[in-house]
Amino acid sequence: MAKPKPIIEIVSYGIYDKWNLEDKSLPKIQVFTNEVEAEIDVEFGFVINIKRAKGEKVRYCIYHPDIPDENGEVMPPFDGEEYIKSNNWDFYLGDTIWAPVHNKLGLWRMTIELQGKVIAEKKFNLIEPEPVSSRFAHFQIR
Repeated sequence: MAKPKPIIEIVSYGIYDKWNLEDKSLPKIQVFTNEVEAEIDVEFGFVINIKRAKGEKVRYCIYHPDIPDENGEVMPPFDGEEYIKSNNWDFYLGDTIWAPVHNKLGLWRMTIELQGKVIAEKKFNLIEPEPVSSRFAHFQIR
């Protein structure tokens, strides 16, 4: 009998609250969006749910703009693997903005693969933050 096909769903994507690696719970969604104002410590990414694939291995990859390392060399994409721990498994793939912000601007692409096939993909456009003064420009002072 054939093994049941996994069920994959992107649960949420966008900006999340700060993720604590020590905490077992995933970060909480704050704003659903593909456009992110690049500010230090902004957490962005997506949560995927996979059913019927316990024991399988997913490969994840974050392709970022050409961000230089401390030696001026372009950093490679961030990737890794994770085993699916249950038959109803949630997984967060995301990143956060660090200084300097200007070299983080542009398109970020995040992928998750299962059995060599991309099963989930999200693209995020990191843009310059709107100046504080223009955020409130539509208010009138009386």
